Amino acid sequence: MSAADEILDIVDENDRVIGQSPRGEAYARGLRHRCVFIEARDAEGRVFVHRRTSTKLVFPSHHDMFVGGVVGAGESYDDAALREAEEELGVSGLPRPTPLFRFLYDDGAGATWWSAVYEVRCELPVDPQAEEVAWHAFLTEAELERRLAEWTWVPDGLAAHERLRDYRAME
Repeated sequence: MSAADEILDIVDENDRVIGQSPRGEAYARGLRHRCVFIEARDAEGRVFVHRRTSTKLVFPSHHDMFVGGVVGAGESYDDAALREAEEELGVSGLPRPTPLFRFLYDDGAGATWWSAVYEVRCELPVDPQAEEVAWHAFLTEAELERRLAEWTWVPDGLAAHERLRDYRAME
């Protein structure tokens, strides 16, 4: 089964399931679905940053400071966060990511999804999937901030990053 054929729950503006659709169709028709964003930090507190492969369905070759992806039909946000983090980091036995908050991402041009933001400490050696990740490194906060203006970032990841920065400033 290809990524485009994966079945997703379609949700309303209140994150209630109202139907299901193949991923490719959900993207093409702008159907609201669910995604997870996991900020992974190493033992030194540096943030995992990567560039997506050129074959990704959305935002190919863009950089991201989160690992994550879509929540499958019938899957919980928490289960999707662990699955996606382990898949994209190429590890197993990762601690369960800690949920922080959710927000409704909307790019104003028809792309919208409920986004659950998590954090996890990854002290295991990473081996990202070659199909998902073209390049990766753990960056300090200062390095990440410098790269924000230099690299092309996934827009939903940037939105999650800004909300996470605000969330942490209020803690």
